[in-house]
Amino acid sequence: MRISQLAERARLPVATVKYYQREGLLHEGVLTAPNQAHYDESHLRRLELIRALVGPAGQSIASTRRILTAISDPPTSEYDLLGIAHQAVTPAPERMPATFARAERLLGHLGWDVSRCAPASVAALEEALLGLEAGGFFVEDEVLERYGRAMMGVAVDEVDDVPTDSPEAAARFVILGTVLVEPLLLSLRRLAQQTASAKRFG
Repeated sequence: MRISQLAERARLPVATVKYYQREGLLHEGVLTAPNQAHYDESHLRRLELIRALVGPAGQSIASTRRILTAISDPPTSEYDLLGIAHQAVTPAPERMPATFARAERLLGHLGWDVSRCAPASVAALEEALLGLEAGGFFVEDEVLERYGRAMMGVAVDEVDDVPTDSPEAAARFVILGTVLVEPLLLSLRRLAQQTASAKRFG
C-alpha cells in the first residue's frame, strides 16, 4: 500500500506518519520508484503501537523510541526488560530525595528487598509518601501494607505470564504490559471507587 493508504488505515495524517519515520519510530517502506514506497501490515501494526504509546500511555517521542528499540533488540535478561519498562513509566526525579527512609520502612514491613529495586522506583515511592505527609493526608501503615500486598499479587501474576520462548516475545510482553497496563490499573481503581461509593452512600 502507498503511504496515503497506510495513513488512512492507521487513521493518521500522512504528515504524522512521515514525522514518525523521520524520528526513527517507523521503519521505511520498500522503494518502488524514486519518490514512492510500498508499505505492508508490519507498518500498520507499528503505527498502532506508536499511537498506543504516545496516546493512552502518554509516552514522549524519545521514550517511545527507547521502548521500540528495546522490543526490536531486547536485552538478554528479563529483569533488565523491567528496568526499561519502569524507566518509561517512572521518570527519574528532578532531584533524588536525601534519604529513602519512609520508602525503605514500608518496603521492609512488606519484606521486599530494596537492593533489588531500581533507585528511581524507590525514589518515586519516597516522593509519594512525602506528598501524603505534605498534604496532611495520613494513611495508616496497615493500609499501606495492604496496598503493597495487593500490588504484589498483581505483579506475581504478571511475572508468571512472561513468555520465555523468545527474547522478543518477552520484551514485548514485559515492556508493553508495564507501559500500557498502568493507565488501565488506574482506570480500574477509579471505577472500583465509584462502584464502592455508590454501594456505601447510595
